[in-house]
Amino acid sequence: MKHSLRVTLLLTTCLVAAGAARADDEEEGEFLGEIRIEAEPAQSVLGNLEITSEDIRRQNPSTVRDVYQNETAVTVSGGASIAQKVYVYGIEESLLSVTIDGARQNKSAFHHTGNVLIDPSLLEAVDITSGLAPADAGPGGLGGSIAYKTKDVEDLLDEGDNFGGYFTLGGGTNGYGYRSNLVLYGRESGFEYLLSGAIHQGSDYKDGAGVTVEGTEQKISDYMAKFAYTTETGHRVSFTASQTEDTGLRAAQTGPGGLLFTRPDFAGLTTGPNTLIEGLSRRTSYSLTYTNETPTEWFDPFFQLAYNEQEIDAGGVRGINTSFSGTFKNVFRLSNGTVTAGIDFFDEGAEGWTDAPILFTGIETLRSVGVFAQARQDLSPRVSVSYGARYDWQEFEGADNTTNIKDDGFSANGAVDVILSDTLTLNAGLASTWGGFDLGEAALVNFFTPWTYNGFTASRSTSARIGLRFDNGQWTARGALFRTEIDDINAVLPIGGDRGATTDILSQGFDGSVGYLWNSGFARLNYTYADVTSSDVPIGSTAYYLGRPVGHQFALEAAWQPSVDWMVGGSLRFAPEYDDVDTATMTPLPAYQVLDLYAEYVPPRMEIVTLRLDVRNLFDETYVARGSDGAGSTGTPIALNEPGRTISLFATVRF
Repeated sequence: MKHSLRVTLLLTTCLVAAGAARADDEEEGEFLGEIRIEAEPAQSVLGNLEITSEDIRRQNPSTVRDVYQNETAVTVSGGASIAQKVYVYGIEESLLSVTIDGARQNKSAFHHTGNVLIDPSLLEAVDITSGLAPADAGPGGLGGSIAYKTKDVEDLLDEGDNFGGYFTLGGGTNGYGYRSNLVLYGRESGFEYLLSGAIHQGSDYKDGAGVTVEGTEQKISDYMAKFAYTTETGHRVSFTASQTEDTGLRAAQTGPGGLLFTRPDFAGLTTGPNTLIEGLSRRTSYSLTYTNETPTEWFDPFFQLAYNEQEIDAGGVRGINTSFSGTFKNVFRLSNGTVTAGIDFFDEGAEGWTDAPILFTGIETLRSVGVFAQARQDLSPRVSVSYGARYDWQEFEGADNTTNIKDDGFSANGAVDVILSDTLTLNAGLASTWGGFDLGEAALVNFFTPWTYNGFTASRSTSARIGLRFDNGQWTARGALFRTEIDDINAVLPIGGDRGATTDILSQGFDGSVGYLWNSGFARLNYTYADVTSSDVPIGSTAYYLGRPVGHQFALEAAWQPSVDWMVGGSLRFAPEYDDVDTATMTPLPAYQVLDLYAEYVPPRMEIVTLRLDVRNLFDETYVARGSDGAGSTGTPIALNEPGRTISLFATVRF
């Protein structure tokens, strides 16, 4: 009943907005260009943030965790790249729609590893929506969406140039080792190419107390190739292939059947010492995309076919998730905005296996087709709206070779942005999202116990958000209350093989920011409070495929460019103690403060060279990152401490 009431309210809002938009569209007028509700200030109040190329350059990330280090709405678990999971308001990314350059990504094959292995060397931007994912963001966006965009030739070459490249080499202390990246790119007569290779080799780091954390060495390789051709009339076809791999030595312990299992998300278990074995996490992706560089009012297409694999070798078990997907959509331009409509699909599988003959193996498959439309319009100089809907059909086949379940569902969303004064704007949104089914963990399909599917059902989320923003040109501030509830999440990692067991999770709280801008720099303080519960109990730090406790988080970032040659800056992350935990399984999460500083220098007569110095965790804080697996656990996991003071120096040469 509560879902029906919320959906009815949402649809009424959408229909009223649509009617107003159609009435406005009938009037004479010119297309206004960028819709205000799509602009960064409005999106940030709606919980949708963009990490820009400039943000990424300032952060100089080596892992996906570094990408989000100043965004308190996003937490990333600790350890080496293989272990890092991303959470938006405490909701794990496996409950979000995740794409790379528009291509859908499946989740990890093993719960002790991250979901989507990414090396940030070639990242151009990241767009995150929390809860209020638009209909054209793709299926399955129960908790929102994460869209990674990698660099294209046009992002790197200046107008009139046809060839370029850069080489970055860096090294650091405390196990950082060395990191190198070579990128070549060019264009000629409509053809474009971009070739990139990155390698990061290190050793186990020490925490702030000087204790070596076993199994945390960096051993990452990342390769990407992009090719494109654009005709004289603007038809563009592009192909991208990439592979990211982590093969470092990882901490493993004995598990069921006497097998060794890597658990790179833990420092170890209380039941015995670690054994270091080589782990494997590999993501392989391909995509073929058609767009039109000279779009018309009624023809602005995005057609894409993509395939990706997420492969894990965890010692005793191995697993692979595969995804073949496609998106065919078009942007229609109206006098007061745009409507994006189309169809998408995916065909995914989760397969696991082991060399131990006494254990079961198997495969699950999930197929989906969806249709969608999302409008973004200015109803007046003071009121902008975004509203949309999608309908999805899914078919699930279980690992027992007999279960075949079909279901379908409707999703809708609506948001409004209202200018109240010259400096103050109100922003609010609602969404109800049908999540459908979810594949189980590939590496443990039928592990010891054959999986069953009694009660297996589709999930749904409801999200709401309301906030204000202030902007007088120099000072900016925003704040919003948010709530996302996800119901009927089937057990991805089932106890006793019961895939039909369900869990509900709820994330609610406040998200805000205050910023000050001056001619040569800026300072910004972000703050997030998220209360995350699982079936009405505070969520635990090993709630795999669901979420993590968050509490209060602060991040202060500042940057100053005293001259054209120099840029200096840093960030301070602060997490107060958080005691709203399930005391049956956890202790309060301790507070920590981490300060990072950097300086960047471009020699005046060598503008092709950039030198960069980073000092991370300046004061050698010993801490477990909020969101890390096993944080505060009173059970067998020993949570990972993060690296102590780490100093690194980089040189980049552009040609």
